[in-house]
Amino acid sequence: MTKTSRLRRRIVRERAAATRFARSLRKGRSLATHAIAAGVDAQVAAGVANGLRSVAKRIGMEPAKVARTHRTTEGRAARLRKVNHFTAAQVQVLLRNYKPRKAEYKAAVVLMVLAHGAPVAVRQTVRPTVPARELVNA
Repeated sequence: MTKTSRLRRRIVRERAAATRFARSLRKGRSLATHAIAAGVDAQVAAGVANGLRSVAKRIGMEPAKVARTHRTTEGRAARLRKVNHFTAAQVQVLLRNYKPRKAEYKAAVVLMVLAHGAPVAVRQTVRPTVPARELVNA
């Protein structure tokens, strides 16, 4: 097999994997998986997922599917855990109703909004500092 054939086959494999993953996100995945797919760090994704789960409970949203898995954001777990799968449309609704306080979580919400395309306004509590003008003696 030539070098160009290997390269082309690898590109096709990567595209197929990305397409399968995107389709699985639309069908339903855990909230942490949605956050990680949007580019959020795993530790921050766990916190954002907890916040989004509480929003789902508050607004009375049921998950699209309930599954059991050994996987967590820290890696592989010894015992089975229940995980709620939410579709991309459900995540958009949760993001509209989620009002995080922590700056990391606000940044994560922005990344998830950009990935899911949900219109949401994120309030910024800290104003950017403008450097004071230097006084010049004339």
